[in-house]
Amino acid sequence: MSSGCSIRAIWILNNLDAVAFSRRFPVVEKRWRSACKTNNENNDKVFSSLPTDSDLADAFLHRKLREGSARGFGIRKSNSTLGSDSWVDDPITRHIIGLYINKELEDDKNLLWPLILHIKGHYSVLVLPMVEPRHVKAYEKLCKRPECGSSIGLDDSLSSLLLELPAITGAFMIAHAIGDIITGDIVEPEVIIAAAPSVGGLFDSLTGSMGISSRAKPVSPQVASSSPMGTVGQGSVTADTPKMGSRPLDKDALRTFISSSMPFGTPLDLNYSNIFTIKANGFTASDLAPTDQKQPAWKPYLFKGKQRMLFTTHEILHAALYDRDEIPDNISVSGQINCRADLEGLPDVSFPLTGLNTANLEVSSYHPCAQVSDQGPDKQGVVFSPPLGNFVLMRYQTTCALGPPVKGFYQLSMVSEDKGAFLFKLRLMEGYKSPLTMEFCTVTMPFPRRKIISLDGTPSMGTVSTSEYSVEWKIVTSGRGLSGKSIEVTFPGTVKFAPWKNQVVSSSNPPFGTIVDEDSDNEAENASNMVNEEHLMEKMNKDLPPVDLEEPFCWLAYNYAKVSFKIAGASVSGISIDSKSLSIYPAVKAPVEFSTQVTSGDYILWNTLGKCPHVATV
Repeated sequence: MSSGCSIRAIWILNNLDAVAFSRRFPVVEKRWRSACKTNNENNDKVFSSLPTDSDLADAFLHRKLREGSARGFGIRKSNSTLGSDSWVDDPITRHIIGLYINKELEDDKNLLWPLILHIKGHYSVLVLPMVEPRHVKAYEKLCKRPECGSSIGLDDSLSSLLLELPAITGAFMIAHAIGDIITGDIVEPEVIIAAAPSVGGLFDSLTGSMGISSRAKPVSPQVASSSPMGTVGQGSVTADTPKMGSRPLDKDALRTFISSSMPFGTPLDLNYSNIFTIKANGFTASDLAPTDQKQPAWKPYLFKGKQRMLFTTHEILHAALYDRDEIPDNISVSGQINCRADLEGLPDVSFPLTGLNTANLEVSSYHPCAQVSDQGPDKQGVVFSPPLGNFVLMRYQTTCALGPPVKGFYQLSMVSEDKGAFLFKLRLMEGYKSPLTMEFCTVTMPFPRRKIISLDGTPSMGTVSTSEYSVEWKIVTSGRGLSGKSIEVTFPGTVKFAPWKNQVVSSSNPPFGTIVDEDSDNEAENASNMVNEEHLMEKMNKDLPPVDLEEPFCWLAYNYAKVSFKIAGASVSGISIDSKSLSIYPAVKAPVEFSTQVTSGDYILWNTLGKCPHVATV
C-alpha cells in the first residue's frame, strides 16, 4: 500500500449511535496540526483537532437526522440544507461524509472531512484519512455552491477533488477490513480444486485422510485448534482465514489488527490472516529465511509440506439488455485470478497471460508480489513471489468476447390495475461451445411494491415458483447443465396482484404509508375493461413512492427481470493463463491445477414496454 496514506483516527459506532471503539494516531495528528498552523497563517482556518467520542457521536446522530439515514440522500433534495453532504449532489457522499462538530449550524471551522463511512452489520465504521487543509476547504465550498449537480471535467467537482486524494482508497480498504473483522466475515478468495487436496508434513499426514485442508505453515495441535478448518471435498474451496463468529465487538482483536497492520497510522499489511497467524504462532529459528534471500512482508512464514499450485479464474458478468434500437445493450466482465501456491522457500513463478486483445482489457491491477512486463499486443508476462494461503493475483475489467450468454427480451404490460401480461423470449448459450457449460440459469421477476395473488402461464422449459413479491423461473437446474448447444425458451403468462388501493408500501420514508384510493372514474374504467395503458402506468408510477438508493433497480413499478447463472469450463472474456509456459524458479516438481467459473452479477432484462434508466450517448 502506498506510504502516502495516513490515518488520523478510526471510530466504530453501534446501532445506538454510540462510539463502541476508537483509535487515534498522535503521529499523524501532529502532522495535521502542523499543516493547519501553516494554513491558518493565511487566514483560512479549518477544524484542527480531533473531537471526543461523545462529540463525534452527537455529530453523527445530528447528520443522520438531517440527512434521513446514516448514509444520507446522496443527491440534493427539497429538504437538503446548505452545507450538508446531500447539497453537493453526488452519490459518493453516501460513503464519504462530513461531520460538523459541537455546533448545530454548518460552520466550516467545525467541519471534519473526509470521513469514510462503511456500514457492516450493526456497526458503522468511520475512518479519517490525512488530507491537506486545502482539500477540506475545497469540499466546504462544494457544500455551499448554489448550482445543483456536477459536470464531468470541471475542476471544482467532487470527482476532481477525490482524484487528488489517494489516501481515500487506502481508508476504504481499512474500513472494509475492520468491518469484516467485527462481523466475523473474513473470507479469503476462493480457490476451487477438482479433487481432494494434496497434503504433506506431519500435520498433513494426520489430517489428510480426513480431507481437511492444511494451513500453509504446519502448526501444533494446540495452536491448530484455535483456528477452525473447513472440510474439503470434490469441487470444494480451500481457505485459511480464521472465523471469528457472531459475538460482541472483539476489542482485543481490533487493537492487535490495527497496531500490526497500520503502525503509527500508516497502513502496511491489511491481511488479517497473516496477522492472526503471526500472533498465534510467533517465530522460531526454523522460520528464518535463507541469508541470501530477502523475505517479503506478505510471506512471514515459509511453507513446509507437499508442494502444489492452484489457479482459479472467477469472472462476474454484468449486463443491461434493453432490446431497443435507440439504446445499446451494455455488457461488461469483472474478473480476478485467485491463486494458492504451496511452495517451499522463496521461489518466483512466471507465466504469460494471453487473450488480452480478444478480451479488450480495460483495467487491470496486480497483487504487490507481482511484476508485469509487456511481451506483445495479445500477451503479458507475469512474475510473482507468492504469499501464503489464498490471494488475488490479478483483478481486471473487460468486455465479453462471446456476447451475452442469455439474450432476448422481456415484456410486461398492465391490462388492468391488478393484472399484468408478460412474455419472455430468450436464447441461452448462443455462440458458446464446449467446454463451456451453463450449470444453472434462473430468471426472477420482482414486484417489490405489489403482492402477487396468482400466476397463470407455462414456460417452454423449466419450472416456475412464486413468492409474495416475485416470480422465479428456473430454466436450467443444477445437475442438468447446458453444454455445446444453444436453446430458445419462451414464457408467456399473466400475473394477478392484490387490489391496488389496499397495498401497504414497505418504505423507510414515513410520508409514504399507503397508496391512495383510486377515484370513481378509474373504477368505472376497470369495470368496463377499457383501460388506457399509458394513462394507467403514469398514474400508478405517480402514486408509487420512491425507493431507497440501496435498491437501484426497483425503479418505478414494473421495469425489469434479473437473470442468475453460473458457467464453468472457460472464461467469457478470453483471458487465460498459458499453462504450458508456466515455470517455477528454482525448478521444483509441483502439480498445477487450473479452474474457471463465470457467474452473473447485475444481469438485467429491462422491460421493453416500460421506462428504463440508461447512459445518454453524445
